[in-house]
Amino acid sequence: MTAYSTSLAQTRAIHHNQKLGKILSQVPYFSGLDSAAMRCVISASIRQVYRAGQIVFMEGEPCIGLYVVEKGWLRAVKTSGSGREQVIRFVGPGDAFNEVGVLTGGVNVVMVEALENASVVIVQREILLSLVDHCPTLAKSIIENLASRVLYAMNLVTELSLHPVESRLARFLLEQAAGQDTISRKSWATQAAIAARIGTVPVVINRAFRGLIECKLIDLERNQIHILDRAELERRAFSGE
Repeated sequence: MTAYSTSLAQTRAIHHNQKLGKILSQVPYFSGLDSAAMRCVISASIRQVYRAGQIVFMEGEPCIGLYVVEKGWLRAVKTSGSGREQVIRFVGPGDAFNEVGVLTGGVNVVMVEALENASVVIVQREILLSLVDHCPTLAKSIIENLASRVLYAMNLVTELSLHPVESRLARFLLEQAAGQDTISRKSWATQAAIAARIGTVPVVINRAFRGLIECKLIDLERNQIHILDRAELERRAFSGE
């Protein structure tokens, strides 16, 4: 290898590491790490690209590490023996996932699928566990995040057991709207995907959407959902509490 080739390879490696560092530093887990710890994380990280519809990993497979989304959207799913899916969460740019797999025996506890072309950075499990042992800031951040995921799971169980589908759909729409009156729909955000997200089936969610449209609470377009009567939608979302 010539000196020029060596220099070019080193330059590319530096740029690659800088890119990984920029992506990882935006994740709360790693924002408090010192430069030495961050270099350790970067050295243990790999970048992977997935096509829309491609499986990132399967439930029950050995856990490679913690995943950080660089771009694109993915979904984490639990599947019953009959094949019915429950979407656990959607993850997008800047989100980290698979913490549970890293910390509980090294086995993936969900299946993750790319909803669109996506790229992720994977921090290898062994290095991450070593950092947890020696970095209280990282350990505290992971504990706080897992606590929030437990709370989310508790709320999801409550939603599924205590609230009808129309109420769950109304809550979902209000959450997605985030105070706005228009919700932009991703190409993968079909009614079937929304049904899986709130714990029902497509035929039921289709009926719930029709009910909200007929009552002139929302207007449904291909790429957008418009909230027409926020007050009534909120009433239906929280009726029964």
